[in-house]
Amino acid sequence: MKVKLRINGEEREADVEPRLLLVHFIRDVLKLKGTHVGCETGHCGACTVLMDGKPIKSCQVFAVQADGTEIITVEGLERDGKLSVEQQAFVDNFAIQCGYCTPGMLVMTRYLLGKYEKLSREEIREKIHGNYCMCTGYVQIINAIEDAFRRAKGSEGKETGS
Repeated sequence: MKVKLRINGEEREADVEPRLLLVHFIRDVLKLKGTHVGCETGHCGACTVLMDGKPIKSCQVFAVQADGTEIITVEGLERDGKLSVEQQAFVDNFAIQCGYCTPGMLVMTRYLLGKYEKLSREEIREKIHGNYCMCTGYVQIINAIEDAFRRAKGSEGKETGS
């Protein structure tokens, strides 16, 4: 079956097996290796991508179901060779431990920045439920997401550094 979609701003098309999962389409057919394959059951969130602006677990969607959609992967976050707000916040807050969950966390952060003006630490924790860090580095990840909000949205009493 033919799948045609827009991924990270670029039109892509390929013939695929009907049962090919979107995560494998992205990684193996389109050769975008940033999206990770984790549990393959939709629990860990390592394969999170944005489909038409909403986060999905790409291991739970067939590639043919993505036909005609717009997909954003972690590779689509940077612009002109510069790290995005969320990528820079993760780097600056040491929120990348082993790095396996990082692509899904970054894509989820992009979604949260687009959907909400501000979130508390507890709300961030609640919203990233479904994206697991096996290194249990949640303090740094939540710090990074808060920092990404400050950078993207600004806030009164901006904190600097840590």
